[in-house]
Amino acid sequence: MSDTQQAAGRADAPPPAVSSVDRFFKISARGSTLGREIRGGFATFFTMAYILVLNPIILGSAKDKFGHQLDAVQLTTATALVAAVMTIVMGVGGNLPLALAAGLGLNAVVAFQIAPLMSWDDAMGLIVLEGLLICVLVVTGLREAVMHAIPQPLKQAISVGIGLFIAFIGFVDAGFVSRIPDAAHTTVPVQLGGSGTLTGWPLLVFCLGVLLTIGLLARKVKGAILISIVTMTVLAIAINSLADIKTWGLTTPQWPDRLLDTPDFGLIGHFSLFGAFGQASVITVVLLVFTLILSDFFDTMGTVVGISAEAGLLDAQGKVPNLGRVLLIDGAAAVAGGAASASSATSYIESAAGVGEGARTGFANLVTGGLFALALFFTPLLTIVPLQAAAPALVAVGFLMMTQVKHIDWDRYDIAIPAFLTIAVMPFTYSITNGIGAGFLAYVVIKTVLGRAKEVHWLLWGTSALFLVYFAIDPIEQVLGVK
Repeated sequence: MSDTQQAAGRADAPPPAVSSVDRFFKISARGSTLGREIRGGFATFFTMAYILVLNPIILGSAKDKFGHQLDAVQLTTATALVAAVMTIVMGVGGNLPLALAAGLGLNAVVAFQIAPLMSWDDAMGLIVLEGLLICVLVVTGLREAVMHAIPQPLKQAISVGIGLFIAFIGFVDAGFVSRIPDAAHTTVPVQLGGSGTLTGWPLLVFCLGVLLTIGLLARKVKGAILISIVTMTVLAIAINSLADIKTWGLTTPQWPDRLLDTPDFGLIGHFSLFGAFGQASVITVVLLVFTLILSDFFDTMGTVVGISAEAGLLDAQGKVPNLGRVLLIDGAAAVAGGAASASSATSYIESAAGVGEGARTGFANLVTGGLFALALFFTPLLTIVPLQAAAPALVAVGFLMMTQVKHIDWDRYDIAIPAFLTIAVMPFTYSITNGIGAGFLAYVVIKTVLGRAKEVHWLLWGTSALFLVYFAIDPIEQVLGVK
């Protein structure tokens, strides 16, 4: 047969059969294959599965206003359940290789900023309220309006500040940094270790974990954070069995009696939508909700655009496919996270690992979500991780968030000073809310002093006014005779 006849035969041949799954997820249309989607789903899970360990540790180590702590096993179940369900929903509804789970930074706000002011039910109710408000913003189109109100450098500074805050939490949780007792009569608030030096096997595990994590990150090893957590946990178990160690803190690394267990759904549905208003002032509650919305708001927008761009899914105008549905599902994930007491769930930038493996559609999410569902039955194995093995991940995530600092123009004082205050105040006051407030107020004041007040969006003026009241709440209450 001649070449011409062969070419004609190929032209007349029917196109390869496309399955209904392929058509629904547009796998072939986006230049992917079922194999790539499956590999991508696995890669995404292994690069973000650390949240199954870190979220219970962050939330479980904090106490609410009444001294109550959440159960670690129940937290692990809730974290895995929300991640599994919402990741699958995003895959089917949004058709993007974008996995969701409890957001780092957001859970820190809940644990260390909100819970001390109210009960856990009230705190989780605020998460549900935040998610509902985000959904409203998406439906009404106001999300874009708020996006435009806050200057990009301040958004980046918020990310950097949260990164430093998370890293500081990691150092403190591991015992690498500790508070100097007031009896020491010193102006230095913190110190190295428990007595100015690093002592004990647990701290050695933490230090080795940090070195291993940063080494793997530098080598761009997929799953670097998870590999470090697993490796250091194994080392901690070995050390604990051989050495005489008084305490590891919250979690002792001991091999469980059984690897499988029935999931404990005891925290599901434990939230009070408006209970927070009876525990704290209305202004405080409003600002806390705003902080949650702001953190979730811009992290999601950046993640969605970044993942879509890396996957080559942006259209000619740079728009994300199915953006409305994607943002609505992300808002619903926050609601689900609060309702399950797992903190606000959000889109994960670690989804880029799956995209790197070739994932281009939501089918990869079915794999990732399925693995999270499987993790529901391995809670005994996941709750043996000591703080010293998991805390290096907080330091590493802090570094990753810190990289946003390069995008801030430090030569422009009207931008640089508010950005600096945002970044510095968060870890120094152990409060994300305070950092955001300091940055907003500084931005408004400097623009006004420079005669450029018109450059400040009215939404930013209104928010800054709320922060001014927030910072001055004590003298205001005295003037009004509230106290």
